[in-house]
Amino acid sequence: MQSCIYESDYETFTTNLRKHEELNMKRRMIWIAPLAILAMVLFVTLGGYVVTHLWNWLLPGLFGWRQITFWQGLGLLALCRILFGGFRLHGPGRSNFRRRMRERCGRMTPEERERFRQGIREGWGFGPPAGEGAGPSK
Repeated sequence: MQSCIYESDYETFTTNLRKHEELNMKRRMIWIAPLAILAMVLFVTLGGYVVTHLWNWLLPGLFGWRQITFWQGLGLLALCRILFGGFRLHGPGRSNFRRRMRERCGRMTPEERERFRQGIREGWGFGPPAGEGAGPSK
């Protein structure tokens, strides 16, 4: 039995499929967008309360500083985000560091890679003890 699909049938099918997918996406966005906004508001509110309570619990007793309000805690949270976190949405640039190191190690010979690892171990105190010689020292 021979099957034949005509171009006009194919276009009708893909057009209907595309319209159906667009309709499903619009339905999803009706639910996802408000939930995302609600989640962000709850996250910021929770962060403000955590900062406020930690400040009011620790700092007046330790240093004699005065207590703060929720809005001051929220401002402190925002200030810390600006000073220490930057404006990036994807967090610190640690993944970029890992990618660069992976590329660097990929270009090294096995001997260079082992020498690099040994230097890191010694720098962090994981090398052989000073009494034991693991080879000629530099």
